[in-house]
Amino acid sequence: MGAVSESAELFRHVNADKSRLYRCILDVFAAAKRQYRLQLRPDEVLAEANWSGEPPRIEDVNAALTQLAAWGNLESHPDTARVSSLSDFYRARFLYRLSQGGEAVEAALTLFLQTLQRRAELQTVALEDIASRLQALLALAREAEADVAKVHETLRDLVRVFEGLAENAQAFMAGVARSIELQQAEAITVANYKRRLIDYLERFMGDLVRSSDTIARHILALEPSIDALLKQVAARDARDAAPGDAEERADAQTLHFNAWRERWKGLRGWFFRTGHEPSQAELLRARARSAIPQLLGAIAALNERRSGRSDRSADFRMLAGWFAGCSSDGEAHRLARAAFALNPARHFSLNLDAATDLPASTRWADAPPLTIHPRLREYGEAAPRGPLPRVRDRAEARARLANELAQESLQVEAARARLATGQPTRLSDLGELDSDAFGLFLGLLGEVLAEQAGPDTLAERQTGDGLLQITLVPLAVGSRAVINTPQGVFSGRDHLITITPTQGSP
Repeated sequence: MGAVSESAELFRHVNADKSRLYRCILDVFAAAKRQYRLQLRPDEVLAEANWSGEPPRIEDVNAALTQLAAWGNLESHPDTARVSSLSDFYRARFLYRLSQGGEAVEAALTLFLQTLQRRAELQTVALEDIASRLQALLALAREAEADVAKVHETLRDLVRVFEGLAENAQAFMAGVARSIELQQAEAITVANYKRRLIDYLERFMGDLVRSSDTIARHILALEPSIDALLKQVAARDARDAAPGDAEERADAQTLHFNAWRERWKGLRGWFFRTGHEPSQAELLRARARSAIPQLLGAIAALNERRSGRSDRSADFRMLAGWFAGCSSDGEAHRLARAAFALNPARHFSLNLDAATDLPASTRWADAPPLTIHPRLREYGEAAPRGPLPRVRDRAEARARLANELAQESLQVEAARARLATGQPTRLSDLGELDSDAFGLFLGLLGEVLAEQAGPDTLAERQTGDGLLQITLVPLAVGSRAVINTPQGVFSGRDHLITITPTQGSP
């Protein structure tokens, strides 16, 4: 807790009473840091600062520097370079510089402002750079003895370009519509921006489709050799680790390899589907497509506001002004009856007993409540025109439906008992399946094939209802399975399928 409170002190100047003065002073020290100047005197701060109004007095600057040093943003050291007499030696003169915490705060505030001011971009050039870096990496991988230095440099460039693309794409997906700017823009500006944005999105989506195919082919070509390249690069990175024993060097190499492997996995996930999730490139393309109707919706809202339509809150504010201008209660009551239709409702004829003996001069607030049928509120009439429909007896239909559901449940259970044996079975040994068993078989096969990464890989999945566990193992490429069904013949490559009921299944 002590470290946290000390870190919070470094940000005290941001919301202090003299925050403008403190920020002007710290901006001077940040500029001096960029110019490789070590220390500043108070008079140098006063001369170099960009004051928004009249410059403060040197006494105010000294007091602000002392306060910043107390908060930990600055470090002070006695200034003995200008001492010319004994009285000057005993006079408090200090040199100031940014402390380590102050440098961290300035870097954080600079990054914060850059993030707020950054506009989202869709980087077509980054896609071209990624494709060219992957092509260069593929050429290095095909050499008899790869140049590790060049591979390392190419991977660093690839990661840098890809991180820039991902950050800008994320910023674009977070705020593409620019609704606040559109709401305050002129009509001509909005139309011009709409045209430029649509052209921009169409050009990017076309480049994204073309580049994604090229990048995906390069990634697939690099898959067999990428682990070996990453291990070489990780070994080169580990050479810069601090001195240690063999185990520590091995741990450092493993750490670097895992980091590179994670970056490669992220790059691959951008252009390939992972399970049921679409790739990031597909998501970005869909988000770019949806930006156009968002923009059109914002323009429609802008046109609606400019057409002079008033909303309900504006109507109530106007009505409140009319009520305030009434000279008497009677005039206010007449306005209320006209505005809210507060007239007798005896003509609804819904509860005649409550309104039979009431005179026409009875105030609505003094009358008993009148029950309004929901149909009258929704359709404007209490009952449909014409004779009332006859009441139908649906007992026979309900019984027939219950019988059909019971039969269907029995058929599904029989098909499940036919297939879910828990034993590995070749598809070619299933023989002939009836319609119910074949329908269940197709549903289970479709679910497990969705998990298969390739035609030669094992796939395993639990059904959506959680009742069955399916394992599918492909057999030889030339094998073939034929299943006869009442709908026709189902054939294809033979597989070994295991359908096992789970513990929670009946």
